[in-house]
Formats: sequence, C-alpha cells, structure tokens
Amino acid sequence: MDEHPAFLWRSPEPRRSYEVVIVGGGGHGLATAYYLAKNHGITDVAVIERGWLGGGNITRNTTIIRSNYLWDESAAIYEHSLKLWEGLETELEYDLLFSQRGVLNLAHTLQDVRDGKRRANANRLSGIDAEWLDPDGVAEACPIVDVSPDVRYPVLGATFQPRGGIARHENVAWAYARAADLAGVHLLQGCEVTGIEVQAGRAVAVETSRGRIAAGRIGIVAAGHSSLLAAMAGLRLPVQTHPLQALVSELYEDVLGTVVMSNAVHVYVSQAHKGELVMGAGIDAYNSYAQRGSFHVIEDQLAAALELFPIFSSARVLRTWAGIVDVCPDASPIVGPTPVAGLYLNCGWGTGGFKATPGSGWTFAWTIAYGAPHELNAPFSLDRFATGALIDEHGAAGVHH
Repeated sequence: MDEHPAFLWRSPEPRRSYEVVIVGGGGHGLATAYYLAKNHGITDVAVIERGWLGGGNITRNTTIIRSNYLWDESAAIYEHSLKLWEGLETELEYDLLFSQRGVLNLAHTLQDVRDGKRRANANRLSGIDAEWLDPDGVAEACPIVDVSPDVRYPVLGATFQPRGGIARHENVAWAYARAADLAGVHLLQGCEVTGIEVQAGRAVAVETSRGRIAAGRIGIVAAGHSSLLAAMAGLRLPVQTHPLQALVSELYEDVLGTVVMSNAVHVYVSQAHKGELVMGAGIDAYNSYAQRGSFHVIEDQLAAALELFPIFSSARVLRTWAGIVDVCPDASPIVGPTPVAGLYLNCGWGTGGFKATPGSGWTFAWTIAYGAPHELNAPFSLDRFATGALIDEHGAAGVHH
C-alpha cells in the first residue's frame, strides 16, 4: 500500500443478534472472522472485545514465526499457517513487515543434539524445510553467537528453518481487522462478555456490558481468559493461565540477521526492523491474569542472552511487558466444538499463538462454518484429554511449561 488509509475499521453499535459471535478481538479472533467471510461467505459476524482490538497477546509477544514442530499433527497446522503467512501481505493488502530471516534452535547438550536431529528429520519427512548445522554452520548463520568450546553452555549445533522469521504484530492485528470490517463484520470494542446463555444444552446468546446479543454459533477465542468464559457455559477446561514476559532494547545497528532460540539457557532473540533487540524466555511459574511478570525472569533471560551474545553486554533494556498465555497439559492447543451445542473453542496455544494466527483462524472458521473440525485441527479436540490422545510438544514449543 502506497498510502495508509484514514481509518482501518468502523465502530458500529451492536445488533441484537448475529449468525456468529466471536469472543476475543485478538489475532486469532480477527483471523477467524476474516476467513468466515472470505472462505465461507459468512459475514453476519460480530467480534466482541472487552478492551481494544489488538490489546492482548497479539501485540504482547516476540513475533517469531516457524513451523518446525515435532509431531505430524503440530507440524501440519503450523506449516499450513506458515504458507498462509507467505502470501498474507498480498492477500490483505497491508505491509506486515514479514521477514523470512530463518530460525535457529541451539543445542547445548548431547540430548539437545539428539532431539534436534530427530526434529529436523521429522520435519523433512513432513516436507518442512529443516537443516542441522554444526557449530561452524551456526557461526556462519549468526556470527555474533559465541560458539567457543570452553563456555558454560557450548553450542554443539542447531536446527535451522530458513523459511521461519518474524512479522510486525500490530500490523497483523490491524490488517485482519481492516479486512474483516471491509467484508461486513462488526468489530465491537469495549464490549465485555458477562455471561453465556445456554438453553437446552445449546449456547444461544452472550450477555455483555452493551446488552444481550443472540447468536447462532459462538466461538471463544480469548487466550488466557478462555477458561473463565467457558465456565460461564458450564465447561471446565484443562487450561492454566500464566504471564509470559518479553522485552525490547534500545535501537541498535543491524547485528542479528536471524532468530536465535535456546531451550537450555532459555532465551529467544530477534532484532526488529527498527533495530530493537526483542527477547523472550519461559513463562512465570505462577498462575495470573495480570499483564506483567516477575523481575527474576527478566534477570535470568538477560543472563542467558549474555551467555550466547557477549556483544549484548552494553545493550540497554527499553521496556518490558507480559502476555497472558493459556497452557494445556500437552503444550498443544484446543480447537474445535465443545459439549455445549453451538459453542466452539480455540485456545491453549500457550506461547505459540502468534505464529499460528493465520492457520488458527483458517481452521477455526472452517469448524464454525461446518460444525465439525477440519482435518488439520481435528487432532486438537477437547476430548483428547479424556481419550489420552495427547500431542506432547513441550520440547518443540521451546518453552518451560
């Protein structure tokens, strides 16, 4: 786009009823609304957001995009998402600052090496780009990583996904919101859901701070608050909510041309387009709905970053923040119908939500439109916690769950 539009979406008054109501105006909710309109011709849709569009996890993350997950089920949905990312700027006609600069996952122990090679081979069998690099290859891909053999956490190698990268998170939220609005979707900000009305086992309406809104189908896409919303319909979810912190530095010259992740020292780092170093780490161990975290987590991740990047010793932290992540026991999401008819659930993405935004919205829109999951999200059903068909992605998720 040569010139930014004067406004991106309207602020309509709520109607008394909609064919579909999406609860949650973050990336996944907005993407769901967009794909309902684009792929299925369903435009009588309202997206309900308690605060403002893009005020939650969609703009409180580290913007990393990759599909190099271990299990076939995870790799398939994340790869579908990555393929959507690759054409998203053209499709939405908006600059997302999408940069496929590659993602390195470092190995520091022999077990890391075995796990990394296993994951790279599994990815290649699934048709996903993946390479195994030795320490010299790591130094070539990212010259500022310390690959000296006598450091506390020696780099023994790394997996590398060349098609991985980053995007600008605000732009993603705005682009989907704009496209959904142009399709006729109502985007209702400052509209808090206070209850879900269930009649004869079917969800029929949401009670909100702006009145009752009837709905043919309701989708909950509210990340860390999903369990609270589901409880309004009588559902107890296997989801825990934790703060996940991140930070950015002051602006620096371009020194980091790829994304670097390390589970052992636990930090992941990229450099934004303007020059900030963007860093994340593991979740805070306690449960919380607050968009802030503990200082010791930041201290630990900065110590980890200095282990890998001595050059960062003179960098200064500019600001920190936290998202509210929804964590399932197997570190995989829940995307599908619920035991309450007409009520659909999309949550549990934990720390992997941003990269999944297009694929999550695409599959959830399919599920709502047809009343049954697409083959890509069918494995991520709620009943897997009863059947035992879990999808354990604790290692490939790259976080401490």
